[in-house]
Amino acid sequence: MRSVRIGLLIAQSGSAGLWAPSAEACGRLAVQEINRDSGILKRHVELFVIDAGSTANSAATAVGQAIEEQKVSGVVTMIPSYAREAVANVTSDRVPLVYTPQFEGFAPERNVMTTGETSDELIAPALRWLMERKGARRIFLCGNDYIWPRSSLRIARELIRHAGGIVTGELYVPVGVHDYDEILDRIKTTASDLVLPYFLGSDSVAFNRAFCSMGLSPGVLRFTSAIDETIVYGLQAHETENIFVSSAYFSSLRSRNNGAFLERYHTTYGDNPPPANAFGQSCYEGIYSLAAMVEEAGSFDARLLKRVFGRTLLQKTARGNEAKPIVGSRHPVHLARIDGYDFSILT
Repeated sequence: MRSVRIGLLIAQSGSAGLWAPSAEACGRLAVQEINRDSGILKRHVELFVIDAGSTANSAATAVGQAIEEQKVSGVVTMIPSYAREAVANVTSDRVPLVYTPQFEGFAPERNVMTTGETSDELIAPALRWLMERKGARRIFLCGNDYIWPRSSLRIARELIRHAGGIVTGELYVPVGVHDYDEILDRIKTTASDLVLPYFLGSDSVAFNRAFCSMGLSPGVLRFTSAIDETIVYGLQAHETENIFVSSAYFSSLRSRNNGAFLERYHTTYGDNPPPANAFGQSCYEGIYSLAAMVEEAGSFDARLLKRVFGRTLLQKTARGNEAKPIVGSRHPVHLARIDGYDFSILT
């Protein structure tokens, strides 16, 4: 019986490109394990990695070529939300599309199946904790100028207002632009005590370096869900001072699911693979999610998979505590403080 080909659509360049090595490693691990079991619908699985590039148009063009030329039967993608609609318009009902990263909380494209955490899930409990425990009241919002940062910080703005805090300012810069002088000046002159920086990938590295160079890190807290282990390793240890992060996955989490995942990950790739992180492991869970739904539906038909989404058991994940959670179900969100290069779980 012939094999089946799954597309993994990830950015291998641009601001989101720093996650490509871990995303591909996690995707290949999932496919290796699935093939060791029995494949999908008793067919051997091939993983075809698709470079989304750095724009919505490049992502849409790449996925279209993969469907037409490589005959991929389904697509799992970890791309910025600015490219999601363009990709969804191409996949449409032709092949199923599983979107894996954290996202703003709504995916109006009818054929997209999301598995990541929403901005509200990630921001609300952490912001409450920081305002209650750390006394944060004067809060500055900033990030890249596209749907995910703007929508996430719109949610944050309402939460701050309801909690009696003050939004001292809100500024955005285009993806790939590393001029943060105006933002940093505003943070300083407004006497902000907490900053929510929502920058993408390597832009986050650049912003946090500039933030520390301005001498702000000792007195101003930073909180975001846009930082993970990959970004932290791009910083100096002192540049992570006073950073708090929320996520449903940290490689330091002690759980049955994560322990088993890390054992398989390091057995496969050795002691120094790309660092395990939330964005990379989302591709691992995304491929298992697609496989579970196809098995349940008995088909790769995108319309049939939409019917079983949210009702199918997932065979493996690194997140959460349930042995076999439902595809698309919610996982516990954790707040961590970064100590040097270590994520210390707070709650």
